Amino acid sequence: MRREYEGARSAHEGILRRQAARESAARTYARALPIVPVRARGLTIEGADGRRYLDCLSGAGTLALGHNHPVVLEAIRKVLDSGAPLHVLDLATPVKDAFTTELFRTLPPGLADRARVQFCGPAGTDAVEAAFKLVRAATGRTGMLAFTGAYHGMTAGALEASGGAGDVRVARLPYPQDYRCPFGIGGERGAELAARWTESVLDDAKSGVPSPAGMILEPVQGEGGVIPAPDGWLRRMREITAARSIPLIADEVQTGVGRTGRFWAVEHSGVVPDVMVLSKAIGGSLPLAVVVYRDDLDVWQPGAHAGTFRGNQLAMAAGTATLAYVRQNGLAERAATLGARMLAHLRLLTEEFACVGDVRGRGLMIGIEMVNPEATLPTGATGPHPPAPSVATAVQRECLSRGLIVELGGRHAGVVRLLPPLTLTDEQADAVLDRLTDAIASVAAAAARGPGAVRHEAAVNPGRAPGG
Repeated sequence: MRREYEGARSAHEGILRRQAARESAARTYARALPIVPVRARGLTIEGADGRRYLDCLSGAGTLALGHNHPVVLEAIRKVLDSGAPLHVLDLATPVKDAFTTELFRTLPPGLADRARVQFCGPAGTDAVEAAFKLVRAATGRTGMLAFTGAYHGMTAGALEASGGAGDVRVARLPYPQDYRCPFGIGGERGAELAARWTESVLDDAKSGVPSPAGMILEPVQGEGGVIPAPDGWLRRMREITAARSIPLIADEVQTGVGRTGRFWAVEHSGVVPDVMVLSKAIGGSLPLAVVVYRDDLDVWQPGAHAGTFRGNQLAMAAGTATLAYVRQNGLAERAATLGARMLAHLRLLTEEFACVGDVRGRGLMIGIEMVNPEATLPTGATGPHPPAPSVATAVQRECLSRGLIVELGGRHAGVVRLLPPLTLTDEQADAVLDRLTDAIASVAAAAARGPGAVRHEAAVNPGRAPGG
C-alpha cells in the first residue's frame, strides 16, 4: 500500500511541476489549490494522490448539480449516441430547441413573454460584451453604468465595468452593503443614499455622466465578496432606469439556476430586467453563455455578434437536463432552506472568533469575511476592522488540509466563499461546516500565538492528509 501511495504521490507532484513549468503566470486556482483531480462525483473530488476533497468551489458556481450528475451524463451520452452533429454554428437543431424551451420556461414571466435569446461565445464575459453591444445599438448611446465591487468578466469591456478596472469609460456607482457601507451607515438608510446618489449622477447636468446606454449589476456580488443587493434598492434601480429609458442588465452568470434560493436572483426583489446575462450553470458543467433580452431591443443586424463556438450541442443538452432537474426537484427552494441553516451556524462564529468579521450570503452563495481585530483604527474612526487577506488565505489552506475546497473573494481577497452544489445533503453540509469551523479555529489559535504565526502555519502545514 505504501508503495502505491508513494507512486501516486510522485505522479501527482510531477503533474504539478510540469504545470508550473508550462502554464502562464496568469493561472489562479492552481496556485491556491495544488491538487490534481482525476475522478469526481457530486460534492467529492479525488486527486491523483488518492486524497478526497469536498468541493465547495463547484467550478466557480458552474456545477449546480455537482460533478458528473447522472442526468447530465445521460443527456450528453444521448447526443453522442444519436449521431447528431456536435458543431452547428447557430443553425437550429432539436437539441437547441429543447434548451431554449426549457430556458424560457424558467425566466421571470415579465421577460419570458417577450424574450429573445442570443447564443454567445462559451464564456460569460462574451455574453457581457454582447449585452453591451445590444443596448448601445438599441439606444444609440455609448456609456455604461456599473457598480463598485462588480465583476463581469475578463475581456476589455467587461473589465471596464468591473470594480478592479483602472482606465475606464464607465460611470461607477456605489453598491450598498451593511458591513462596509460606502456611506458608513448601512441598512435601509445606506441603500437609500446609494439610490439617491445614482439619481443625482443621472439627473445633474454637471455630473459629467451623459445619458448611458445601460446599467449592469449583479443581484449578489460574487467576486466582490458575496454581497446581496437589498431588494428595495434593486427595485429602486429598476424604477430609476425605467423612468429614464435606460436598459437594466442583470448579470446572473453566477447567481442563476437556483444558486441564491430563487431560480434567478432578481426574483427575490420581483424585478424584471430588460437584459439577463447567463452562463456557468446553464451549460450543466460545459461551456455555454447566452444573453436573454426584451424583443424591442432586438435591433442589431445579422452578424452584429457572432462566434464560431456558439452552438455547443453537448452543453445545450447538459444545460437542458440541469435546468429541468433544478426546476422539477425544487432545488432553488432547497438552496434557500439549507443556505439559511448554514448561514445561521456560521454567524455564530462572529461571536467566537474575533477574526471573523461578517457572514453573509443568499441561498448556497455564502461569504465569511476575515478581518484583523488587532488593527488600530484611526482616531475617532468607527466601523469594521480592516480585511485580513492573509488570514483568509490561511483559512483556505487549512480547509484544504482537512479535505475542503473553498474559494476566496472580496475587495482584498479577504472573504472565504462557499459555492457548494445545490444537491448538497444535510450530512454533507454538516461535514462542510465542521471542517470550515475547525480550520478557522486553527487559524485563530495561530493568530493568538503572535504576529506572523498565521503565515507560518499556512506555510508549514499545507498538506495534512484530508479525509473524504
